[in-house]
Amino acid sequence: MNSRKQKRAALYQQLRSATNSTSVTTTSIVVDATRYIEELKEKVQKLNQDIATLQNSDEQSSSLPMVTVETLEKGFLINVYSEKNCPGLLVSILEAFERLGLEVLDARVSCSNNYRLEAVSENEGQAESIDARVVKQAVVQAIRNWSESS
Repeated sequence: MNSRKQKRAALYQQLRSATNSTSVTTTSIVVDATRYIEELKEKVQKLNQDIATLQNSDEQSSSLPMVTVETLEKGFLINVYSEKNCPGLLVSILEAFERLGLEVLDARVSCSNNYRLEAVSENEGQAESIDARVVKQAVVQAIRNWSESS
């Protein structure tokens, strides 16, 4: 009988440890463990939703180039990358820069087996009115327009 109580006490101690419970009574430890399990279930469910969302967005955007825009002191560093060649895309992106009033100071473009654009641009006169998010949206829209037309 005594060994059964010891085993049960050891089990509750392990449960208390695993759930970071500060409770002393066995009932409270079980309640804390139940809450902890519910929290873990919610986390797993949220992670599964995030994975599904990422997979869906990857499937939808896998054909479109990836765009990143970083803010520099007086302009932006724009990177566009696609695993496939994208004939005519450069023109669409440069037109988007022009509409935003961005001047390309330096650019590197590669379009042999894949497409890569790295451009450093500067705002022409409207320095505070454009942020990186606006530039990225304009480039993404230019890519969508190019994609629909080709």
